Amino acid sequence: MPTPKIVIVADWLTNLGGAERTLAAIHEAFPDAPIFTSVYEPTKELAELFVGADIRTTWIQKFPKFLRRLHKWFPVVRVWAFRSLDLSEYDIILASTIAESKHVKKSRPGQVLISYCYTPVRYYWSHYNEYRHDPGFGKMNWAVRLLIPIFMPSQRKLDYKAAQNVDVFVAISTEVQKRIKKYYGKPSTIIHPPVDVDRFTPARVRGDYYVALGRQVPYKRIDLAVVAATKLGIPLRVYGNGTQHQHLVDAAGPTVQFFTDRFGDASDTAVADALNHAKGFIFPTEEDFGIVQVEALAAGAPVIAYSKGGVMDIIQDRESGVLFHRQNVDAVVDAIKKAEHIDFLPGTLRRKAKRFDKSLFITKIRKIVADTQPNRK
Repeated sequence: MPTPKIVIVADWLTNLGGAERTLAAIHEAFPDAPIFTSVYEPTKELAELFVGADIRTTWIQKFPKFLRRLHKWFPVVRVWAFRSLDLSEYDIILASTIAESKHVKKSRPGQVLISYCYTPVRYYWSHYNEYRHDPGFGKMNWAVRLLIPIFMPSQRKLDYKAAQNVDVFVAISTEVQKRIKKYYGKPSTIIHPPVDVDRFTPARVRGDYYVALGRQVPYKRIDLAVVAATKLGIPLRVYGNGTQHQHLVDAAGPTVQFFTDRFGDASDTAVADALNHAKGFIFPTEEDFGIVQVEALAAGAPVIAYSKGGVMDIIQDRESGVLFHRQNVDAVVDAIKKAEHIDFLPGTLRRKAKRFDKSLFITKIRKIVADTQPNRK
């Protein structure tokens, strides 16, 4: 049987994050497959990550730059753009999807659509109420709040219909697997996102500080780490930036330090060095998976985490960190106190991180594709 032709589809490529790193690993698994995406902004980081990749865009790329930057405002436009792609020459379509890339059409019999799903669209389904309260558009939040209830029913119908066209769902975590079943009525296989474990070198002698890291937006709840560290009077290094940055600075005591680079965020090198020597990593949010938790373990730092979402696939209480069950300051304070009395070994934590290594991800995603043979006609 001839080798099936594979194409990769991604929602957008405009900034570097966990989804983009995962997409790069998917491309590493299938280096001959072109990548179709709605919009591509080749920043230095993305260009280095996808060097040599055949990246192709939809007609949204032809919009003036200021409109391209606003593409996340117009999900229906992305739906049209993905539906307009002619992928008829490919046997297997592998969609790396947070939002609309799964809307691509199977244009002939025998084609197979695989969705590597980070989550059913959060603002339609699992986190609708949170997004309606704070859509994340800054000064334009008031307008978005008015529009959300009007457009949401039709958007959910479109999203559900696209999900029914998927032949194989792959979920990033147990939590996401549950959501795929709940909102789409579809089964899925779990393959955790890849982590570049070798990027970290855990120090045997640890520093006296904790680390908090991520976009400084309300749902990340970095404020809980800041206030808890202030209350305990312990050193905390906060990396990242976002709409809540000034609020966090105002809430911080003298033991809390903030780090950003000239681009307004923390560099990978600075974060890796901080985690390699950190006493622990505080993760007070609920995430679909949470790659940074694995990175902390790879760096030898135990994770103090809220026991909901993807964390349950990663952290074992009192073995690789300490879990807390209420999302408030007192719970974080109690968890830090517990962690102070546990002897976590950096080498053991790193070994626990190895089960999320990129090489394992590549092996598993290749097997999913190999087991999904298209019917050629």
